[in-house]
Amino acid sequence: MIPAMAVHHVPRRRPGGARRALLIGLAGLLALGFLMVPMAVIFAQALSKGWAAWWAAVSHPETLHAIGLSLVVVAVVVPVNAVYGLAVAWAVTKFRFKGKKWLVALVEAPFSVSPIVAGVAALMVYGGSGLLGPWLEEHDIKVMFALPGIVIATLFVTSPFIARELLPLMQLQGTDDEEAALTLGAGGLSIFLRVTLPNVKWALFYGIILCAARSLGEFGAVSVVSGQVRGETMTLPLQIDLLYHDYDSSGAFAAASVLTLLALVTLGLKLLVERFYDREIEDTLAERQG
Repeated sequence: MIPAMAVHHVPRRRPGGARRALLIGLAGLLALGFLMVPMAVIFAQALSKGWAAWWAAVSHPETLHAIGLSLVVVAVVVPVNAVYGLAVAWAVTKFRFKGKKWLVALVEAPFSVSPIVAGVAALMVYGGSGLLGPWLEEHDIKVMFALPGIVIATLFVTSPFIARELLPLMQLQGTDDEEAALTLGAGGLSIFLRVTLPNVKWALFYGIILCAARSLGEFGAVSVVSGQVRGETMTLPLQIDLLYHDYDSSGAFAAASVLTLLALVTLGLKLLVERFYDREIEDTLAERQG
């Protein structure tokens, strides 16, 4: 028979503690193997010949143009997708209409379509022998193998990101705040700017970061519609691929290190915004339960 004091001092083990530690350790090893080691290799190879060689590779005119073109694409794509995502989320969550499920399915369609297929589809619409190609050529409007084609392909691939971050939160918030503002005499635009938008600002920022990161790294669709013209239509991922296949490994790794640095910056911003985004969801849940 075990004394009462002995029973009292027997440590209690949390159920599943060993299993949880094993899963955390496994996740850490996978992250180390698939993320940290490749990034370390990229920076090690990029700097293997010294900082001077790295800077010479990064400051090469074609690489600089690729970096600038990628940033221009992001600067165009992100605001357009922000407006699109807000419009879709507002329509789906704040209004009642038939076909709402079909609209949501249409928004998510780019997730299920290969980027290369999206690029080919854009080529069949805007290319020289495509649906609108003859009319575009007649009016001397160049879409494919130019900046507009790259923007169109990137817009399609990245279009769901902001909308998908806004939809769950706006559905959770409901329409009570907007209806209260409407009863006080506020107009539609005023309600959106003063009520809806402030309530979802962190979800919007979070979606913008994801959209920007995806735009920077897009390869498949852009490789089809850009034509891969050196010094003209090469985005940073395409430039990395070109340098690697030209057996310029130092230049390829130097360009890849720039893309990795941009990815790390977006990751840091994502982690920062994520804290406020989670708090925004918690506050909304507290209001709903209260």
